[in-house]
Amino acid sequence: MNIAKQNLIEAERKAEVLFAEIENRSLMMAGKTERELNKDIFNLAFELYGIDKYWHKRIVRAGKNTLKPYDENPEDLTLQEDDILFIDFGPIFDEWEADFGRTYVLGNDPDKHRIKNDTAKAWAECKAYFDAQTEITGAEFYTYVVHVAHQYGWEFGGEIAGHLIGHFPHEKLEKEIKTNYVHPNNHQNMLSPDTKGNKREWILEIHFVDREKGIGSFYEQLLT
Repeated sequence: MNIAKQNLIEAERKAEVLFAEIENRSLMMAGKTERELNKDIFNLAFELYGIDKYWHKRIVRAGKNTLKPYDENPEDLTLQEDDILFIDFGPIFDEWEADFGRTYVLGNDPDKHRIKNDTAKAWAECKAYFDAQTEITGAEFYTYVVHVAHQYGWEFGGEIAGHLIGHFPHEKLEKEIKTNYVHPNNHQNMLSPDTKGNKREWILEIHFVDREKGIGSFYEQLLT
């Protein structure tokens, strides 16, 4: 395993510990706003790892906001009893980026638990498909991910299904450069090396939504 991949895996492992501690400390509760929970997680990350730097905006979205893709900045909602929410943080550990997203359900609503569980299962299914390829474009992989969403009975909620990840700052993720994303207009082989001949590493993100029920679920982590 190359050094870059080792460092990315270690950064992800620390992010996973951070997210586990969010649950262990019961930070998610009805009556707290998204902004308040975001701040609580920021403080927890600083307590655990001294982290105060993130390579993308920190996202906490609950209720109807779980329908919203990354680029939007919806109103600050208050967590409700029996709510659904997702958290998407991109902490930087020793100048290596992590990008980790998980969904949580407060209560026993079966539809919310099903969409939460389906995003996790779909992520694993999409990773297995990707790992079996010897060549695949970002557009082809995006099409596959959307197909999997429909197989599970959901709509895919994102304009992308992932992106490059690496040493901070990695290849700048300019929106117009679609080759940096798992995107319908990325016709470059995801398995090709970067401009310096190094293997590129990718994040896979799964965002399922049900607009009629007003719920969404998100699952994100290192793919390659």
